[in-house]
Amino acid sequence: MTTKYVILVGDGMGDYPVATLGGRTPLEVSHTPSMTQIARMGEIGTVQTIPFGMEPGSDIANMALLGYDPAVYHTGRAPLEAASLGVRLGPADVAFRCNLVSLEQDPEGIERMGDYSAGHIPSAEAHEIIRSLQKACEGLPLQLHAGVSYRHLLVWSGGPTDLPTTPPHDILGEPTAGYKQVYETSDVLRIFTQRCRDILAEHPVNQRRQNAGQRQANAVWLWGQGKAPSMPTLQQRFGLCGVVISAVDLLKGLGIYAGLEPVHVPGATGYLDTNYAGKVEAALKALRDVDFAFVHVEAPDEASHEGSLAKKVQAIEDFDAKVVGPIVHGLAAYAQCHILIAADHLTPLSVRTHVSESSLYALFQGNLAGAVAKDESIIFCETSARESGRHMESGTALFHHFINEHHES
Repeated sequence: MTTKYVILVGDGMGDYPVATLGGRTPLEVSHTPSMTQIARMGEIGTVQTIPFGMEPGSDIANMALLGYDPAVYHTGRAPLEAASLGVRLGPADVAFRCNLVSLEQDPEGIERMGDYSAGHIPSAEAHEIIRSLQKACEGLPLQLHAGVSYRHLLVWSGGPTDLPTTPPHDILGEPTAGYKQVYETSDVLRIFTQRCRDILAEHPVNQRRQNAGQRQANAVWLWGQGKAPSMPTLQQRFGLCGVVISAVDLLKGLGIYAGLEPVHVPGATGYLDTNYAGKVEAALKALRDVDFAFVHVEAPDEASHEGSLAKKVQAIEDFDAKVVGPIVHGLAAYAQCHILIAADHLTPLSVRTHVSESSLYALFQGNLAGAVAKDESIIFCETSARESGRHMESGTALFHHFINEHHES
């Protein structure tokens, strides 16, 4: 009898209590019957996906949820994205995430981080910009590669890995001067970033966006650098073969290193307008032939970074109705399945970035067709997760629990 294993990640779903919601969280006020059904039929608990002392990034959190100890395997975010883009890193290559961002002047003339995503610039416009920015690499040991929307990649042959770069979504609204100084410590980065500013200042895409009242991509922001990691596959470790489904290069690259096949879903954007139905269809189709699927939805995290309660509730409810519900329905056809629903980390609206506190999960193992609720008082939310008394000390421990493998911490 073949068991199907599915992990569904609502990126950044977890949150702090919100005063305007009467001290409830977005998950508590959202309509989430499918995630709640899994929590009631199986179990709900908290999980520490971010190891002590490590940055609370999606790279680290999702690596842990896939069963890899980030303290052992994590080398940086950008190398994972390079794998998704088909960019092979040599031993001396250092990959950087290269965001297209909007830097804005406040009334006092101070430059601030206006938007880490340049208004969630569409990929078509972003690719037009990246083609123009290739000129900024001339004469430098750099290669620039186009990704999705605002997320792109810069590879520096012989570059350093220890630069104290900062994710732009961590400094929304803050003055940029102190964070940009790192680019001045290297002639390569200083020249590259200034060339990009000059090109972007007159770029036709920005002129069109300005005329349309949209944010302009007027700078690049480099962060998340590292060299290629060395990771055994899930097939080698646990005998699992499967697929990863995400709009985000980071997750697809992580899946590639884990030995999973990235499935391209047309219209997957990593935002509220993503192709949810396409992701579900791709997952259920793949599970006819493989035993594992990792499905990631970025929208709750993006809404959190924007500080939008309405968008976060919409993203959570869409994830529940358009992803979790249909996949749970599809898995009912199998005699045995393990389904894990998790927020990789908390992204509280009040701080608009990731935090290191424990996240939450719901887990079901068995036959969905014959399962019944154990506790009707449970809903999929932070409070129920805490009150359950179940806590996983790491994402790695949760993964082992998910597949019923003993784990030594």
